Amino acid sequence: MLVLNALTPVFLIIALGAWLQKIGFVSPGFFREANRVTYWLGLPALIFSQLVNAMHQASGAERLLAAMFLTTALAMGVGYLVAWLLRVPGAAMGTFVQGAFRGNLAFVGLPIVFAMPNVAVLAGLPLHAAAVIAVAPTMVLYNVAGVIVLVLSQHAFGLRMLWPVFKQLAVTPPLLATVAGIGFAAAGWKLPGAVALTLEALGEMALPLGLLGVGGALVTTRVAGAWRVPATSAALKGIGGPLLGWVAARVCGLGAVETGLVMILAAAPTAVVSYTMAIELKGDERMASATIALSVGFSLLALIVVMGTISI
Repeated sequence: MLVLNALTPVFLIIALGAWLQKIGFVSPGFFREANRVTYWLGLPALIFSQLVNAMHQASGAERLLAAMFLTTALAMGVGYLVAWLLRVPGAAMGTFVQGAFRGNLAFVGLPIVFAMPNVAVLAGLPLHAAAVIAVAPTMVLYNVAGVIVLVLSQHAFGLRMLWPVFKQLAVTPPLLATVAGIGFAAAGWKLPGAVALTLEALGEMALPLGLLGVGGALVTTRVAGAWRVPATSAALKGIGGPLLGWVAARVCGLGAVETGLVMILAAAPTAVVSYTMAIELKGDERMASATIALSVGFSLLALIVVMGTISI
C-alpha cells in the first residue's frame, strides 16, 4: 500500500498535466510560466519554511547530506565513463553527464517523500524535514555541477568558466532560500505567525504545480533521431541513481529508512531544468529533451522497486 499511496498521486498529477497540455486546455506557455512561479516563489518558500522549522533538529543530518553528495559525485563519474565508452562528442558530453546525475528532486522526489508517513529518522528528525534538509543543498550542488559539466564541454577548465558558474548561482532561488533558512534558524529567530502561514501556503503550491509542469513538459518534448545515447543517460539516472545511492548510504552508515530516502531521491527522473541549462550553455538540446522524457519511465520502474523494499 505504501508504494501505491506514495507513487500513484505523483504520477497521476504528472499524467494530468500531460493530458491538459495535450488537449489544449492550457496554452503552450502556461506551464512554462507556472514553473517560473513555482521555481521563484513556491519552492523557495517551501525550503525556507521547512529549514527554519527543522534546523534545530538537524543533528545527524550531515551523514544524510554526505550520502546525497557522494551519490551525485559517483553518478557524475559513471556518466563520464559511459560517455567515453559510447564516444559521445565533446560538445554533447556535458549534456549526457548532466542528464545522468541531475534529478528532479523538488517536483518529483519531495512529493513522493511527503506522501510517506512522517516517521522519525536521524535521532528524531521528521522524515519530511530530513528530505528538505537533504534536497536543498543537493539542488545547489546540482546547479554548480550542471554549469561546470556543460561549460567544460565548450571550454577547457580554467578561469573562463568561473563567470558562468557564479552568474548561475547568483540567481538560483533554492540556493538563496537555503542560505537564508539556515542563517535565520542559526540566529535563533522565529517567523511571525502570519508570515509563517503565508510561506507554508506558497510551499504547498509548489509540489502539485511543479508536477503538472513536468507532465506538460513531457508532451512538448520530442524524442527524435538517435535514441541510444539519451536512453543510456536516462537509464543511468533512473536505474543507476538508486543503486549508487544505496552504495553511498552504506558508506555513510545510514539506517534502513534513511537509505531508502537517499535511493528515492536518487531515483527521481532527470530534472526538466536541465533542458533549459543545456540551451543556455550551448549543450545538446535534442539529447537533453529526449533524456528527460525517457528517464520518467526508468524512474517509475526504479521507484516501484525501491518503495517496495522500504518498511515504515
